[in-house]
Amino acid sequence: MTAYFIRRLLLVIPTFIGITIMVFTITRFVPGGPIERIISDTRAMQTGHGGSGSSSMGGAGSDQPLSEEQIQKLKEYYGFDKPILTSYFIWLTKVLRGDLGQSTRYYDPVWDMIKERIPISLYFGILSLIMIYGVCIPLGMAKAIRHKTGFDNITSIIIFTGYAIPGWVAGVFMLVLFASNFDLFPLGGLVSELFEEMNLFEKIMDIAWHTVLPLFSYVIGSFTVMTLLMKNTLMDNLSSDYVRTAIAKGLPFKKAVLNHAMQNSLIPLATSFGNNISILLMGSFLIEKVFNINGMGLLGYESILDRDYPVVMGILVISSLLFMIGNILSDICVAFVDPRVRFK
Repeated sequence: MTAYFIRRLLLVIPTFIGITIMVFTITRFVPGGPIERIISDTRAMQTGHGGSGSSSMGGAGSDQPLSEEQIQKLKEYYGFDKPILTSYFIWLTKVLRGDLGQSTRYYDPVWDMIKERIPISLYFGILSLIMIYGVCIPLGMAKAIRHKTGFDNITSIIIFTGYAIPGWVAGVFMLVLFASNFDLFPLGGLVSELFEEMNLFEKIMDIAWHTVLPLFSYVIGSFTVMTLLMKNTLMDNLSSDYVRTAIAKGLPFKKAVLNHAMQNSLIPLATSFGNNISILLMGSFLIEKVFNINGMGLLGYESILDRDYPVVMGILVISSLLFMIGNILSDICVAFVDPRVRFK
């Protein structure tokens, strides 16, 4: 197993290079980059000032506000004057030194922009993970044991309704109902305007007050898959010969469920546990947009719209590494839960 995990870690390197070079290449061909944005902003400024600046831009003409020399200097500044592979390896060398570059939109270091938003995404990601596994596992067990009862039917209707409604749509409904109409929760953000003037207890309560609706939006769609996965797997194990034999020999049903069927039922959930790490950090840009939360998801969404390629690549570096490491952690979780697994 040690050799298996070492090989998996070594495979991270070529996979990471393949992912990043593909996206890096796409950013070079997608229109609307930083140079095009500067040209558009310059043209708008000249138009706003009556077009008087067109004659002072080196005779570039009314359609092109910048001269060829100026455009060439911009390409050199942003690294667009070099071949794609050369630019990529220059970028990769900086990444290996811990330098993710500088935003072409806000001119701030990319790592500083990401670092400011990581705690927010971690906060919601960890809470979502705790709620999903903390509720879905017991609920799935209860539904499996009480299969086809009123409890099972009612809870199935509830979780399927939640699955049919996207999280951000549920967030909009909750904002309209509980924040706008009844004024029970804030309209958005993570803290109130007077947050700095509050004491510690008031700050905790204020954050919790702002957390309820976004957190519910994050987890509403995940309950169905995890709950039904737990229920169906546990039902399969309860109908297996080894469980029926244990019960026939006098083992109480509760112990048969917890000591025998439960461990095997956790295997499918363990396979997806590691993959949730990348989702845990990246969040959902739609939910963050609805609730005006400055997390990683919203940063990635805005950087794509702004064609802020250094930020896009910086987020890609973090998300791709987390996803690949998460796959390895999933294998480790499966190996711990299922003693029959031995990777060769």
